[in-house]
Formats: sequence, structure tokens, C-alpha cells
Amino acid sequence: MKYAIQINANPNDSYVAYSAFQLIEALIKRQHKIFRVFFYQEGIYHAYKYITPADDELQLTKQWTALATIHKIDLVVCISAAQRRGLLIADEASRQGKMDNDLADGFRISGLGQLLEATLLADRFIVFG
Repeated sequence: MKYAIQINANPNDSYVAYSAFQLIEALIKRQHKIFRVFFYQEGIYHAYKYITPADDELQLTKQWTALATIHKIDLVVCISAAQRRGLLIADEASRQGKMDNDLADGFRISGLGQLLEATLLADRFIVFG
């Protein structure tokens, strides 16, 4: 079965996003395909390259990066939600006269069209947060 997941929860505010991560790991172990994980609203904070939780806290950004690399999962961050919250990639930062690239490895920026595509092509769509 093919799944698309949307995460709206901030990684620092609750265990909602970690539950999504655990579900994705369980689905992969059962040979299901994760078509796309779409980070929206407060969920975009998962994609910050420079996020630094305390050593004894979950390192979800690093875990997402590893998961995407190992299993070739498409991690998409909503561009509008990212811009509203100050997450910039190099070309957008340059366009705005800023020098930064905040996007963590394994993530990419795109629009709601990618979310729509995921809902249409997946067998199941699950929203967290």
C-alpha cells in the first residue's frame, strides 16, 4: 500500500510528529511505500538545518534526514508556510537579498500542488497535528 503523510505539528511542542515518524518506520518494515511526507504549518520546523534540541531530546530533523536518505522518501516542505516562518533556501534567500540556506538535508521546498498530487496518488493519506 502507498501512503502520503502530512505533518502540521511542531517537533518541539508535542509527540505528534514523533508518532508520525514511528508510524512511517513501522509501515516501511511492513513493506509499504511512503510516497511523500508533506510538512505544513508548524510542521515546517522539522526542516530547519540549524535546529539544535538538547542532547537528551529527540533529534527529529536528523532522523528525518536519515530516513529520507536510506528509504528514498520525498520530504516536502510547503513554501508558503516556510516563508511565513523564516525558513529560506539559497535561491529564495538570494532573491530577498539575504545570505542563508536553512533547509536541512533530505528536505525540499515545494507548493501545495505536491500535497494534492500525494493525496491523489497514494492509497492512504494521514494527517498528524
